[in-house]
Amino acid sequence: MASTTSSSSTTSSSQKLRVLLIPFFATSHIEPFTDLALRLAAAADPGAAVEATVAVTPANVPIVRSLLERRTHDAAGSEGTPVKIATYPFPAVDGLPGGVENLGKAAPADSWRIDAAAVSDALMRPAQEALIREQSPDALVTDLHFVWNVRVAEELGVPCVRFSVIGAFSSLAMRHLELLAPDVAGGDPDPDVVAVVPRFPGPPLRIPRTELPEFLRRKKEVDCSTTNPFYAAQADCFGLAINTFSDLEQHYSEMNMREGYVKRAYFLGPVSPRPSPAAVGAGGGGGCIDWLDSKPGRSVVYVCFGSFAPVSDAQLRELALGLEASGRPFLWVVRAEKWTPPEGWEERVEDRGLMVTTWAPQTAILGHQAVGAFVTHCGWNSVLETVAAGVPVLTWPLVFEQFITEKLVTEVLGICVLIFGRKK
Repeated sequence: MASTTSSSSTTSSSQKLRVLLIPFFATSHIEPFTDLALRLAAAADPGAAVEATVAVTPANVPIVRSLLERRTHDAAGSEGTPVKIATYPFPAVDGLPGGVENLGKAAPADSWRIDAAAVSDALMRPAQEALIREQSPDALVTDLHFVWNVRVAEELGVPCVRFSVIGAFSSLAMRHLELLAPDVAGGDPDPDVVAVVPRFPGPPLRIPRTELPEFLRRKKEVDCSTTNPFYAAQADCFGLAINTFSDLEQHYSEMNMREGYVKRAYFLGPVSPRPSPAAVGAGGGGGCIDWLDSKPGRSVVYVCFGSFAPVSDAQLRELALGLEASGRPFLWVVRAEKWTPPEGWEERVEDRGLMVTTWAPQTAILGHQAVGAFVTHCGWNSVLETVAAGVPVLTWPLVFEQFITEKLVTEVLGICVLIFGRKK
């Protein structure tokens, strides 16, 4: 059975627009969905309030709650949160331990099981559809993975908006490679093959095959028609919302409409708010803001690879030694539960380095005057946050669409530079 946690509200249900938001099972998706829910609730007129509900599986509830608590601190004098949380069960998946319902919690060898379950009509649709029908929302905002939700909303007679947490540039590049370049996507296994994205605005976009997302590299038969279920659902939905803004991706955002890929397009980003000093003080983060306060302006290198970063122990070791050898102050957020730095490393860098192994308030860090550079994996949330903060970037993409996003910020926009030694 689905369940819903309570929230404070004084507006009668008849005066509310009830919006249900369903994100994919990764913190990098749950966070912008939660931020969007908060913005929807905050933007409503007093006479037409929005009741936003974020729907997640039980193991992902703490992520939403933590985000809501931190964001609530950011609103001075507010009590409670205008956003509710609804739950639905995660399916039993062969080979996946119980309670593992987030890419960030799955072992590297198991992450594909979560991806496969997420797009499975048989495994995932029944629970989501039951929740949607029970909630009976006035509008549905769904992640791109859940193609059936467009049909469910249609049957209920309510609009369904698909919300993309990655940029328009990367999304369109992957679409064009999959549908228009089958000789590259899933074609020649030669690692030296370079894909050129067809029918794309601007200078030619060249991507080594080894840097394509795994679903493209492994795809043996490419559906070259627009009847692909994923894209068909996108064309049929009420509209596509993208966590981006026109000054950053105008040509690529407009292309969705110009090519007829969607009926409507909404550019909402960045949805993540910049926290107030009160929110930062209440947010923990290993005392990193206090530490930054002690450093000169633009002197600190900030290093973080997001909530899901497949960085090996050997790579972490090389990063540690490289930061030590740089001689620069650094703040390094490490997402590795069992890894420990080289012997004596912490003592050798203690005067100029801080390693954080808990949550860190990234938007506040990037907005701090002491931060002079950001080493990032090119996750879209991080790209938006660093662009908003105006911090120079060094790129080290790791997985998914991050290599394509790197092309946007390094070759098209020219606002970031490659890590030294990496090939273009």
